Amino acid sequence: MSSPGNPNLSIELTHVSKSYGQVPALSDLNFRIPSGGRFALLGPNGAGKSTTLKLLVGALRPDTGYVKVQGVAPDSREAKSLVGYLPEDALPYRMLSVRENLEYIGALRNVPELKDRVDFLLDELDLRQYEKANVGRLSRGNTQKLAIALALVHSPKVLLLDEPLNYLDIPTQEKVIGLLDRLEGTHLVSTHIMSIADRLTDSVVMISKGMFLWEGTIEELRKKGAPDEPIEKVVARMMTGAT
Repeated sequence: MSSPGNPNLSIELTHVSKSYGQVPALSDLNFRIPSGGRFALLGPNGAGKSTTLKLLVGALRPDTGYVKVQGVAPDSREAKSLVGYLPEDALPYRMLSVRENLEYIGALRNVPELKDRVDFLLDELDLRQYEKANVGRLSRGNTQKLAIALALVHSPKVLLLDEPLNYLDIPTQEKVIGLLDRLEGTHLVSTHIMSIADRLTDSVVMISKGMFLWEGTIEELRKKGAPDEPIEKVVARMMTGAT
């Protein structure tokens, strides 16, 4: 039976386990993210990061435990109106144009003044020249920019991003980082790259082998190492020491 969530928290996972057949992906995972928090979900490949995000958007259900977003179930209509999600290797509708993708998703999300919102994102992410192009003709980098715009089109209160800087060149990465920095709300960024966590967030939930490993601020994480020790070495040591 589902337990009631805490409306003062944006994200809650309580004793969550999830397996794919006989293969465990998450094992008794617990963490909380307060409203307005900017957290990285940090872990090596195969740690269960993408599975966690899929649970938070209601694409998967836990085998045990419960998941809440803004105090409600992730698959509820209320949660879907509040959450923006960028999956890893996102694939917008390939037979629609860039603008049509944004207008379609924006209409589903009941975005007010939709044309203005679409125009803003086209300009902000340098997609204006491609607005009439079918997505199937875009480069991988421009497809990623469109996927980011689709996650943002309804100005979500909770933003879930799975490796958001994949496929982007350095100038575009800086543009996306600047855009995300200006956004209000709660951000959870899944990544295995510490430098991305450092640029986009101020706190970390670290998982390994589907289990909770550590939580704290990035500054607290730095203090776990020697003064001149790269933070990546600190993270690697913590992850390889996980059982």
